[in-house]
Amino acid sequence: MFKLNGKVAVITGGGSGIGQAISKLFGQQGAHVEVLDVDGRAAADTAAAIVAGGGSAAGAACDVSDAAAVTSAFEQIVTRTRRLDILINNAGIAHVGNIERTSEDDLDRLYRVNVKGVFLCTRAAVPTMVKQGGGVILNMASIVSFIGVADRFAYSMTKGAVLTMTKSVALDYVKQGVRCNCICPARIHTPFVDGFVKKNYPGREEAVLRELAEYQPMGRMGTPDEVAYLALYLCSDEASFVTGQAYPLDGGVLNQ
Repeated sequence: MFKLNGKVAVITGGGSGIGQAISKLFGQQGAHVEVLDVDGRAAADTAAAIVAGGGSAAGAACDVSDAAAVTSAFEQIVTRTRRLDILINNAGIAHVGNIERTSEDDLDRLYRVNVKGVFLCTRAAVPTMVKQGGGVILNMASIVSFIGVADRFAYSMTKGAVLTMTKSVALDYVKQGVRCNCICPARIHTPFVDGFVKKNYPGREEAVLRELAEYQPMGRMGTPDEVAYLALYLCSDEASFVTGQAYPLDGGVLNQ
């Protein structure tokens, strides 16, 4: 079960954190993994780790907010692999602030990566999936797609858009065999979170990390591997009847 043998998976933001965990797991499960990341070195390192473990992978730099870069990356991948079975739209950035502390530049920056990036990559992948008779798109949304979280105005806006894009793509392409779902995590402990806390809460890192953990009723943050396991199910043939759905992975947040 949950094998991905013969499938080609493109994973954005695969150089670290959740994207890296998904990339490595998919490689272990038999997929050829194309790792894309704005940090080309990080993408290459993830791909090298997959290959060292006996898998098949390649890594490349790609800014998902740049239409030309996305088009070029996907064209090169399809030219080499001749197919595209799975797209994980994982690349994303965060921001702290309510609407008064969100500048126009902040809003535009988050929109370009978190919303436009999903749009550009999905638009680049869909024609190949339709042509070959099907495929799977999995977007990384957030628990804030469902509920409000203080001081996350711009981030919440973008993740709400990811949720509705997921449902639109699922509806538009269900007859062509393309499934589209999203995962909505609560706090996941990644190196990104550590860096984010250090930058935005200097001197309070330990207390803030404790607050982030206690936000979940389980009393801890999730792990990248836990997200990766759900991603594996949703992208596998075992989930062939699932489309247009948003899966919370929240440690009990929505039950509060």
